[in-house]
Amino acid sequence: MRLLLRLGFWLTVVLVLLPSGGTQPTPAVGMSAVEAMSAAVATVGDMRSFCERQAGACMTWSQAASVIGQRARAGAKMLSGYLNDHFAPGDPAAVGAAPGRPVPLPTARPSQHTLLPPDLTPPWRGTPQRKDARGDRPA
Repeated sequence: MRLLLRLGFWLTVVLVLLPSGGTQPTPAVGMSAVEAMSAAVATVGDMRSFCERQAGACMTWSQAASVIGQRARAGAKMLSGYLNDHFAPGDPAAVGAAPGRPVPLPTARPSQHTLLPPDLTPPWRGTPQRKDARGDRPA
């Protein structure tokens, strides 16, 4: 779950930072990065009844969230278009299927497991030979 949250966060950051490509105009918001940062700090500090006490900061944050959402949407649309142009097949017959017909599955390969249970048992090695360390003892 933590991996998905991190992945979602970084994907959102990447999509926000992608240029919009001129497809959608960025709305004009009269705020700077410092104002947006101070609004974020105020939000973290006042989670309870934040909008009741600081309506201006809540308004600024909602505008910033709107801009971020629009930039993320534009970036996702641009990324989707890029992936469709470069990785989607243009002709369905090029991949071996006619339009409307399913792609046939590859045939099943035979099993590579060909050993029998007697082949898997280790060979008998007998009892270990005892070595006499001293040669002066009688047997």
